[in-house]
Amino acid sequence: MLARGERDAGTLLLVLTDRGALSTVYERMPQADGTRKWSLSRAQDDPDPQAFGAYLERRRAQDPDLWIVELDIPSPERFIANLPEDD
Repeated sequence: MLARGERDAGTLLLVLTDRGALSTVYERMPQADGTRKWSLSRAQDDPDPQAFGAYLERRRAQDPDLWIVELDIPSPERFIANLPEDD
C-alpha cells in the first residue's frame, strides 16, 4: 500500500508492475451512466522514471482520500481485465 485514503469514499488507484518492470496506473473512473470503469491513467516512461513517482505524488496531493495500491504480479493487464467495474 503506497497511500491510505478515506475508508468508505476514497478513490482507488492500482499501480501494476510485472517483476519490477515498468509500472502502469489504473483508476476507476466515473462514467456518464453512473457506473465506474477501470481506465489506464498513466504508464511509466523508461527515459524519465521520476515522472511516474511525481504523477502519484500530484494525484495524492489533489485527493487526500485517495488509496494507492501497488501490485507486482505477472500479466497485470489480465488482472485488471478481471476486476469488476460497477460498485
